[in-house]
Amino acid sequence: MAATSAGADPLADDPHLNTVPRSPAEAARISTVTAPTSDFSAPEPFEANPGGAATVRAMATADAFSQFSANLSFEDELRFKLGNALFRKLWVSSPSSTLASDGLGPLYNARGCQSCHLKDGRGQPPMDPEQTGALSMLMRLSVPVAPDAPVSALSAYLAGRDGAPVAATMPDPVYGNQLQPLATPGQTPEGRLAVTWTEEPFAFPDGEQASLLRPDWRIDSPHYGPFADGIMISPRIAPQMIGLGLIEAIPAADILAGEDPDDTDRDGISGRAAVVISPEFQRPVLGRFGLKAGAATIREQSAAAFSGDIGISTPLVPAPWGECSAAQADCRNGPHGDGDARGTEIDEEGLDLVTFYSRNLAVPARRDLDDPQVLAGKQQFYQAGCTACHRPKFVTHRLSDRAEQSFQLIWPYSDFLLHDMGEGLADNRPDGRATGQEWRTPPLWGIGLTGQVSGHTRFLHDGRARNLTEAVLWHGGEAQTARDHFVSLSPQDRAALIRFLESL
Repeated sequence: MAATSAGADPLADDPHLNTVPRSPAEAARISTVTAPTSDFSAPEPFEANPGGAATVRAMATADAFSQFSANLSFEDELRFKLGNALFRKLWVSSPSSTLASDGLGPLYNARGCQSCHLKDGRGQPPMDPEQTGALSMLMRLSVPVAPDAPVSALSAYLAGRDGAPVAATMPDPVYGNQLQPLATPGQTPEGRLAVTWTEEPFAFPDGEQASLLRPDWRIDSPHYGPFADGIMISPRIAPQMIGLGLIEAIPAADILAGEDPDDTDRDGISGRAAVVISPEFQRPVLGRFGLKAGAATIREQSAAAFSGDIGISTPLVPAPWGECSAAQADCRNGPHGDGDARGTEIDEEGLDLVTFYSRNLAVPARRDLDDPQVLAGKQQFYQAGCTACHRPKFVTHRLSDRAEQSFQLIWPYSDFLLHDMGEGLADNRPDGRATGQEWRTPPLWGIGLTGQVSGHTRFLHDGRARNLTEAVLWHGGEAQTARDHFVSLSPQDRAALIRFLESL
């Protein structure tokens, strides 16, 4: 198991946080409070508030994910609302009379943050089998690196930490790290994301029927000609935004304590920490955000999204042409919106406001957690072994400057580690430390409100699952045993487990 003290493992440091050390008595109390329960006769203490004191009332509207932390100060409500305005802003191409909003592209995937994270919820794939174009999703790209390429800083660090290699990949030399299906006037989109769905019937042992959608993803009409040899693609829908600040405040040491890359306890689960080289701190840190945990902090994730998705420069990622490669001269030579009083197309203050907004999108309270069917479903969830990856509870750091996230008992239902999910869910595209079959365990809080907020119930990294039952059935690899347990349940017990998930 991984070391859990900052002195033993530098990765357990949290350079992005101003922390107050826990006392031995606090550490002992936290260990007791976060231990898995074995009593399913009633809800656990504080289970109704998955975001701790930041939890908000569960609204019955599409705005359920757009509320600010309940413990936010009155003064900081204004910061949240200013950040919300920037998050909702639609950027325009340069030059423009609207200097505070120009700089879009020249190639891009969306015109604003909320274009993908509509109502701060989950994105969706094309719904029709023959529909082309992206709907609040993107396509990651990469190609293998030559065997004689220099060793990356991440590979060098991991070689010393645990000896695990990093798959050698790089962005496509022309198309870059992701497909840009949209372009400003005078530019040409890189191509079109498209998919064909194949329906696959599934029968439970008791005779109940289900079906799965298997996607065949492709890129049509590539503008710059064929992709490089060995091109790897990874379609991804935008994840929901709630609870990000609480995730950021979890001690890295507590996440690392769940690592077991060699499955030394022989439970079939071998979670690995995602490790990234932080562009802000210039050192290896724990990855927490993104479908493969490729970002360490909300600020870094926000800056990367501004650049890669919208083509907007920030102090952290200052290239004015966004993600355009050196081979895309027409994009790099196009008009850009930086160079005025802002410096970059969104300045330090603007990036901080969007970061603050994203950090304080609140987790709604649980619903019906004392319902007998929900309690029975919770027991089935635990007995199936789902909590081996979907860890129920953490306690956040005690923080000197973020009262909203400080020392909160939270219930994200994730261990935030990388797990092999099997060939069925593989994108076969390594990303940093994650292999082509590994994904970060997604938090489950708020998952039962997806339909209400987003207007659909499409789950998993590419939205292939149309409901929670299909999502479970796609699980493989380390989750195969839990999936098989779910399949073997009676219809009543399966329904109870899904009802429990819907209550989160």
